[in-house]
Amino acid sequence: MEEWGHPPESDASCTVALVVGELAANAVRHGRVPGHDFALSLALDATADVIRVEVADAASARRPPATAPSSHPDGESGRGLLLVDVLAVRWGWAPRRPVGKTVWAEVSLL
Repeated sequence: MEEWGHPPESDASCTVALVVGELAANAVRHGRVPGHDFALSLALDATADVIRVEVADAASARRPPATAPSSHPDGESGRGLLLVDVLAVRWGWAPRRPVGKTVWAEVSLL
């Protein structure tokens, strides 16, 4: 992020870090397949002023819901995709070849 002009303490870097943390935690918790790791990538789309976060895992059968789920106010988990939904311009998932899925989110730099 810093190489793209967004120092660690900037709002954009903090937002991207939170989105990365939530998507990576979901990949570890829900997308883990023994013998396989998850992959993370960040890409700058300077034209659209967004950072695209992609987290890929090997679990094809475990897909995220179509919309961010609601969570119980006193629950200890279940807010990850809700946070991503609030912080990202848009998010979704796509099948990963040859196996798995990629969950992505786009964070505005403006």
